[in-house]
Amino acid sequence: MPHASTSSDEKWMRRAIELAWRGAGGTRPNPPVGCVVAHRSRRVGEGYHRRAGGPHAEVLALRQAGARARDATAYVTLEPCSTWGRTGPCTAAILKNGIRRVVIACRDPNPRHAGRGVRRLRARGIEVLEGVCAEEGNRLIRPFARWIVTGRPFVTLKMAMTLDGRIADARGESRWITGARARARVKSLRNRVDAVMVGSGTVRADDPSLLPASVRRKPWRVILDSAGRTPAGAKLLTDSFADRTLVITTSRCPARKVRRYERNGSTVVRVGADRRGRVGLGNVLRVLGGMGVLHVLCEGGGEMAAGLIRDGLADELLFFVAPKVLGGRAAAPVVWGTGWTLAKAPELRFLGCERVGDDILLRAEPR
Repeated sequence: MPHASTSSDEKWMRRAIELAWRGAGGTRPNPPVGCVVAHRSRRVGEGYHRRAGGPHAEVLALRQAGARARDATAYVTLEPCSTWGRTGPCTAAILKNGIRRVVIACRDPNPRHAGRGVRRLRARGIEVLEGVCAEEGNRLIRPFARWIVTGRPFVTLKMAMTLDGRIADARGESRWITGARARARVKSLRNRVDAVMVGSGTVRADDPSLLPASVRRKPWRVILDSAGRTPAGAKLLTDSFADRTLVITTSRCPARKVRRYERNGSTVVRVGADRRGRVGLGNVLRVLGGMGVLHVLCEGGGEMAAGLIRDGLADELLFFVAPKVLGGRAAAPVVWGTGWTLAKAPELRFLGCERVGDDILLRAEPR
């Protein structure tokens, strides 16, 4: 039987997880993975998966370790792969380099592969310890796990609001509710996702660019527009990244509008409408999942927020709360629609709270 984990195991696994986050967003459709190789409590190699088709984390760490990998321990955030893809199986590299012990945070969530790597290593006499820093390891791969099991992407709903839950004043002004540091944090979030999604109302009100902090990353920019209300001159449709803009609409959108949206390289997809005649959110996520989108960041507005929460499609909620109060009935609420009774209100679980400049970031997930 494998031995219990030690403080050293947790130390090196946390380092592996830290490394893995560096590759988040760049490895699609693969999950981010980090690896540390340690020999006699000393780190001798480390690496993380940087891009799909490139060397896996284990290969990079073993390459750095060289001959020092013999009889060492490999700390891997995810169960090592055991099949051929664009690269060889990491289990083979581990066996070839004489690793004596493997510590993993979590198993591969892919039902076709889960446990295969662990079984192969154990069959060859390698000690395998599972579940070290499991919560952090599973959080790292949540988008991949959601997509590989359900076919739909992981959905993060992000909203910026005042202390009294408003996203715009009575005149529709929303720039800027939160401060510069909060806005910079959102741009960095875009670096880790595959798509940033807004409704046509947000495009009409704010004309956003939805670009990430690094222009080397080019996530899809998705507009939900059931009837073709998005102005053809919007930044998302006319800037130099227009070919990464996806307009998802319904049969209510006139053909002439579709042609104008496609003029600069944007893509238009029609999906079925919901019972209110709006773009069906479940249909949208199925389309995005089929395109290989693993993680979607939804940035508004209140109608989209209401739909995602109502339909149980928001996997993670990020609320940036500014120390401002708007008041009044006309100021736009963070969640639109008719709402819920107290007895039927969707329940959330808080995951964290932190200061971001003058604002507060609240992280939550459905209970």
